[in-house]
Amino acid sequence: MKEIKAIVRPARLDRVSDALRKLPGFPGMSVGKVEGCSRFPSGQNPRNPKEALTEFSSKMRIEMVCPDEMVDPIMRLISEQGFTGQAGDGLVWVTDVLHRVRVVEKERDLAALGALGLPGTDPG
Repeated sequence: MKEIKAIVRPARLDRVSDALRKLPGFPGMSVGKVEGCSRFPSGQNPRNPKEALTEFSSKMRIEMVCPDEMVDPIMRLISEQGFTGQAGDGLVWVTDVLHRVRVVEKERDLAALGALGLPGTDPG
């Protein structure tokens, strides 16, 4: 299992979430408002370090846990639908998940994903 996190522009969230929901076996997601700043392009520096730390822009963070085989399609959709071609389009990253429990059903790990009927997650 993997955890996928992504930062996208607020104006692109609808496009990203609509595309993800159409993906067969989509596991669901959490979304929250965040603020951040990215690195400055080569050759550009802020006028002073204080300005660099206070120039934050609003973004949306998407988080989900999915089976390994869904990582590439999900990352591709987020990258395609979040793309504007301008600095600040966002970031997508993946981390390993050692355990997962669906609290409402008290199911652990792959059984939790199998309850969703996802391929390769047979709880037996």
